Amino acid sequence: MANTSSAKKAVRQIERRTAVNKARRTRVRSTLRVVEEAIASGDQAAALTALAVAEPTMMKAVGNGVFHKNTGARKISRLSQRIKALGAA
Repeated sequence: MANTSSAKKAVRQIERRTAVNKARRTRVRSTLRVVEEAIASGDQAAALTALAVAEPTMMKAVGNGVFHKNTGARKISRLSQRIKALGAA
């Protein structure tokens, strides 16, 4: 347990930051899940709409430091490829 007042304050800040980051991570995962479900159903229009919501959500989380920028870019890129493949099929 923290002994000094500054260490106690740091613990409080970390708890607050962890709660915020957890909420952001959950929001991103939820939006990505909607895209995945649209792809699984084979509905390209719904998938594109869901991706239009998921991409800014993911990039905002990247900007806040919740995800690494390459992780965000990779996930969006792979989803885009899968949606594009729906149209070709």
